[in-house]
Amino acid sequence: MKLLVSGSTGLVGAALCDRLHQDGHDVQRLIRSDGEGVKWDTETYTFEAPSHLEGFDAVIHLGGESIVGRWSDAKKQRIRDSRVKSTASLAKALADLTSKPKVLVVASAIGYYGDRGTEELTENSSAGEGFLTEVCEAWEAAAEPAREAGIRVVHPRFGMLLSPKGGALKAMLTPFKLGLGGRVGSGRQYVSWASLDDAVGAILHAVHTESVSGPVNVVAPAPCTNLELTKALGAALKRPTIFPVPAFGARLIFGEMADALLLASQRVLPERLKATGYSFRHTDLQETLRELLQKG
Repeated sequence: MKLLVSGSTGLVGAALCDRLHQDGHDVQRLIRSDGEGVKWDTETYTFEAPSHLEGFDAVIHLGGESIVGRWSDAKKQRIRDSRVKSTASLAKALADLTSKPKVLVVASAIGYYGDRGTEELTENSSAGEGFLTEVCEAWEAAAEPAREAGIRVVHPRFGMLLSPKGGALKAMLTPFKLGLGGRVGSGRQYVSWASLDDAVGAILHAVHTESVSGPVNVVAPAPCTNLELTKALGAALKRPTIFPVPAFGARLIFGEMADALLLASQRVLPERLKATGYSFRHTDLQETLRELLQKG
């Protein structure tokens, strides 16, 4: 297949491109700077040559401003614009093509569901409340021009992706290795996780499976609590986890982001992946952490 990937230098994008190359596909990158690929301006989200978008079998859009860090008004605007405006521009450009892709995969996140306590959440669950919910709703809606043009659109709603190469797990490793790890807040909040391998696998499943469209929860079948994650990581590293981070401390350090990412509870299930025959590589948290840490 011939595929176009944005966000190809990020955690998921880099792993996806490596896998696509290994599988023998023709992969081109949507880039903003000099180099080999399809170029666009990430200030205006316009394309150097829209005709360069012609003839792809699939387009996978993974780019976006990092949500990690204190959320100033300017940071929140960048988080939103880098997702919503880029998706709207890309979807419109693809809709106008003569030779359209069969499928457009646009990343989303389980932030769509908001803070929902112990409620089990599937793709049919309603949206929650808060900044991330608003971003995810607008992000997914921005792909509407592609849907209207007959392109199959899939929104993988990613949970916490586990990889020692980046994301939350990499950030947790240093304090946990030093024996300074501990639960965040009460520790009772649910964390819906997936390995990076399964994130890539889910994207490929979405590309190749014609019955998959709309939102798809990219999470392992068994979400855990923050306390369970803390204990599992401590056990995998053979380190104590006796230094909890109180909720007020998380808020003091991270501000609004703490409530949305660290303290929110999201018990999300991968119903659509299971219903369409996706086979998870990693389902047990303890075994997954051991394997990932052994690989480095």
